[in-house]
Amino acid sequence: MSTRQKKTDSARSHSGAEEILSILAKTYPEARCFLDFKNPLQLLIATILAAQCTDARVNQVTPALFKKYPTAKDFATARPEELEQDIRSTGFFRQKTKSIIAVCKELAEKHKGQVPADIDILTNLRGVGRKTANVVLGTAMGLPTGIVVDTHVKRLAFRMGLSEETDPEKIERDLMKVVPEDQWIDFGHRMTEHGRKICVARKPKCEICPLDHCCPKKE
Repeated sequence: MSTRQKKTDSARSHSGAEEILSILAKTYPEARCFLDFKNPLQLLIATILAAQCTDARVNQVTPALFKKYPTAKDFATARPEELEQDIRSTGFFRQKTKSIIAVCKELAEKHKGQVPADIDILTNLRGVGRKTANVVLGTAMGLPTGIVVDTHVKRLAFRMGLSEETDPEKIERDLMKVVPEDQWIDFGHRMTEHGRKICVARKPKCEICPLDHCCPKKE
């Protein structure tokens, strides 16, 4: 492919992305995180619990959980077998218990029990990946450190022609090139909501999709 053709394709890609962003913003102006939380620590714990589990199920578990363990120190000093039972219904409860206790020990010992507002520090904590860090920093702190690439965003980014990649971090880099930084946080929420309501995995509802005319519908 010639350099000229690459530039043309890139221009088309940015133009298509701009239209998608505009339509998503108009369609989901109030899009937000589906996990319930009151502070960064709660969202961090909820995000860990949400792995391989629905947000609705996590929201059923966390009210009692956060009342029982209100601080990082409380989670850090929890009896593993007891915490396992507290979160059992979210699945993979043994591994999640290990992750929660480990990360909360680091928060309590190195960060005065507070979630650091720094993506490099946060991703260096045990059990915290870039996706989780972006969720907490973006949603709980309003810091646009990146774009959350969950299962919905991963699927939709390919279907909409916004990324050809399959690795979440590579998808994120592609999206960050076409999505303005001041939209990174909202874009993730809007894509997730669109994936839940219309562009569902089993049978996308293209007949009622506001993006039908501009989405390449890649499979």
